[in-house]
Amino acid sequence: MAPSNAKTVITCAVTGNLTTRDQTPHLPVTPAEIARSCLEAAEAGAAIVHIHVRDPATGRPSMELDLYREVIDRIRERNGDVVINLTTGPGGRFVPGEADPKVAAPGTTLTTPERRVAHVSVLRPDICTLDLNTMNSGAEVVINTPRNIRRMAAIIREAGVLPEIELFDTGDTALLRDLIADRALGGPVVCSLVLGVKYGFPATPETLLHGRSLLPPGAFWTAFGVGRSAFPMLAQSYLAGGHVRIGLEDAVYLEKGVLARSNAALVEKARAIVETLGGAIATPREARRLLGLVETAAAAE
Repeated sequence: MAPSNAKTVITCAVTGNLTTRDQTPHLPVTPAEIARSCLEAAEAGAAIVHIHVRDPATGRPSMELDLYREVIDRIRERNGDVVINLTTGPGGRFVPGEADPKVAAPGTTLTTPERRVAHVSVLRPDICTLDLNTMNSGAEVVINTPRNIRRMAAIIREAGVLPEIELFDTGDTALLRDLIADRALGGPVVCSLVLGVKYGFPATPETLLHGRSLLPPGAFWTAFGVGRSAFPMLAQSYLAGGHVRIGLEDAVYLEKGVLARSNAALVEKARAIVETLGGAIATPREARRLLGLVETAAAAE
């Protein structure tokens, strides 16, 4: 059980890379929609907002700096407190060609490590994700080699941004320990166990506990599930002493057959689960202190 005096941090993953408007009409796509959804999630209790951006015209995932900049500016105009967490996941996907598998087929996004973290270097958010997984993803492959991860980590460190390490399977935790041993990562260790992605960690209580046992001592950690496992794994993460995450990146249903009308609705349910189990929700100021982040002027008031 989580310590009675601990505060639980809620992260809201508002858009993601794979969720589509075909799955839910409530998915935020434009910078204005994404920023508004972040602000609503923060009002509902999220201390951290995890942000991907989309091409406003097509709704497809984007890596454009100006889109990230607009989202952050819109959030900061109204909320200087919430912790901003930008993704660095896009740019790691490879689709082997049918005739020659070493030739990239359409759908490949694989690019340089420097390109994947360019927005982090310029915009300097509080946190950014750093994926350690190389794995099958549907009929495609996600590639994050140790060399490229170290190149990304160096740029993140130089920008003064805290990396949140995303772990998809047990081998990722071994790589994490190597990164810590050779000091590729700076600052406190912040981890997320990603459960329920096909070919990765299964979304079960046993897997969550095993994943927790592989984390470095003292790590700040969250475990989260995707799809139908999102809320069960949220409760399990809290009960195992971790923090929690929810959002339209991870789940589109509030309950069976009922689409969540907003990220805020998902956060409200997450908050209710934690509080019903006896927990208390961390404010952004408390989350910053738990993460060792510098307080903003708004948080210090």
